[in-house]
Amino acid sequence: MALTTPATRTAIEPRPTTLLSPTRLGDALGLRITLAAETFQHTGSFKFRAAYRVATSIPNDEVIAVSSGNFGQAIALACQLTGKRCTVVMPNNSASVKVDAVRSYGATTDLIDTKIISREDRVAQLVAEHPHSYVASAYDDEFVIDGNSTLGTELAAVAGGFDAVIAPIGGGGLTAGLVKGLRAAGSNIPVFAAEPAIANDAAQSFRSGHIVKSATEIQTMADGARTRAIGKHNWAILQHGLADIVEVPEANIAEAVRLLFSLANVKAEPTGALGVGALITARERFANQHVCVVITGGNVDTGRYRDLLGGANSA
Repeated sequence: MALTTPATRTAIEPRPTTLLSPTRLGDALGLRITLAAETFQHTGSFKFRAAYRVATSIPNDEVIAVSSGNFGQAIALACQLTGKRCTVVMPNNSASVKVDAVRSYGATTDLIDTKIISREDRVAQLVAEHPHSYVASAYDDEFVIDGNSTLGTELAAVAGGFDAVIAPIGGGGLTAGLVKGLRAAGSNIPVFAAEPAIANDAAQSFRSGHIVKSATEIQTMADGARTRAIGKHNWAILQHGLADIVEVPEANIAEAVRLLFSLANVKAEPTGALGVGALITARERFANQHVCVVITGGNVDTGRYRDLLGGANSA
């Protein structure tokens, strides 16, 4: 079999999601659960849906992005496929597996200390140096929302349907896409978001009716949800499109990672496990319902994953 090289990857497109029905996990939580496992998507997370839409939609030859890892990997591969240059600004405490993956797809990683300079300020510096580049937000971008909406379209077509869909929320790109895709397909399935309780700017925004921005980047173990505020494009959809946001304690995020491994044979990073964490936190709310839980990604350092499976809950 011939090896796949960058030059022969032009046929890669987002994969349909993988649906799993883990009865042991459902029995443990007392719920009927279907997992939409985006861990099997290209680059190991749902982010490739969005990144591919961005890279194939813009005329620019260079892309600058900000990411704690998953969008960085996705946009790096998407740019490689489309012949574009790519720079990804990443916190210097990003998981090494994610930093290495971004580099493996040919992108430049720009590691910063977020206590010294914000992601936004560093991007502004790079844009000044490369004024013809396209700044690709991991969530607050109409192309990103459109790309993520393909998952909503897929879930709307599942025979028998679901009573609810739950997905993690950071900046809101996925949940906005789910709402958009489901509604465009004529589905009224309610969409719930799952957010770390210690980094709950989206929940605060949802309750107050306006975007609330965190003063600092909260170091929840769910690194994909460390965004300081929900995106404006996403808020326009989510302020009325979401059913609710479940705030998940750190201990329940870690427990969700363990349950997915032991009862569903699914490797999930902490952010990816937030939806199951929401069921642990508020399972009575979903009693007697068939719930689709989006497992958004499985990119986690081996050592960190070992610690989580062994019961270490710290971020």
